[in-house]
Amino acid sequence: MTNAKVVLITGVSSGIGREAALQFAAKGCRVFGTVRCLRRAEQVPGVELIEMDVREPLSVGHGVQKIFDQVKRIDVLVNNAGTNLIGAVEETTPLEAASVFDTNVFGILRMTQAVLPHMRRQREGRIVNVSSVLGFLPAPYMGVYSASKHAVEGLSETLDHEVRQFGIRVTLVEPSYTKTQLDANSPHASTTIAAYDGERDLVARVFSANVNNAPAPSVVANTIVEAALGPWRMRRTPGGQASILSKLRRYLPAGPVDASLRKQLGLA
Repeated sequence: MTNAKVVLITGVSSGIGREAALQFAAKGCRVFGTVRCLRRAEQVPGVELIEMDVREPLSVGHGVQKIFDQVKRIDVLVNNAGTNLIGAVEETTPLEAASVFDTNVFGILRMTQAVLPHMRRQREGRIVNVSSVLGFLPAPYMGVYSASKHAVEGLSETLDHEVRQFGIRVTLVEPSYTKTQLDANSPHASTTIAAYDGERDLVARVFSANVNNAPAPSVVANTIVEAALGPWRMRRTPGGQASILSKLRRYLPAGPVDASLRKQLGLA
C-alpha cells in the first residue's frame, strides 16, 4: 500500500460517491471519503471516512489537512458532492439558487483550493469534477441545477489550463440519468406559480420515470475511476444516453437538439 494512489472523494454516503469509493478501494487505492456526519454514516468497506461539509471552509480545510498529516499526499480529488432543485427559474428564489451553487460550485472551489497546494508541491495530481449532461444541455424546471453544472464546466476547463504547469490535470465526468437518491429525492422550489403547474408536473413525471429506468451508480463510478487513473481527457461521458447526448450536442445544429429535448420531456 506504500505506493498506492491516495484518493479523496466527496459525498460517499450513498449513490455515485459510495460506488466510486468502493471501486477505487478495489483497485488498491487508499481512499478517503467525506460525509457530513460520522455518527450517522454507514461504513464503506476499504474507505476511511472523514467528516466534512463542503459548504464550510473551516470544515474543508481541517479535513484536507487531517488527510495530508496522515499520509503526506493526495493524488486524486474527486468532487462528487452535489444537490439538485426542481422548479421554474421564475419560481426559484435567489436564496435557493445560492444554496445549490454553494454545494455544486463553491464546494468544488473550496475543495480544490484546499488540495491544490499539496498537489503543487508534489508536482502531480488529478482533479475529477462530476458534472452532468445538464452542464452542456438546457434543463427546463431544473434551471439552477443546470446553471451550476454549466459553471462547473467552465471552471474546470479554465483550471486545467492553469494547473497543468504543475503536472496536475482536471477532468469532467458528465453522467445522464442515474438511479441515485439525489435524482429521486430532489427538492422543489418552495414557492410555486400556477401558470407553470402543467409543464412542471409533466417534466417531473418524465424525470422520475427516467431515473427509475436509469443505470446503476456503478456505471458512472466506473467512468470516474477511469477519469482519475486513466489517460487524461477533458470530458468523459458514461456509455449509453450520456454519450449519445454529448455527440448530439456537439455535431447537430441547435434546432434539432432543441426539438428533440422538448419531445423527450413531453413539452409542446
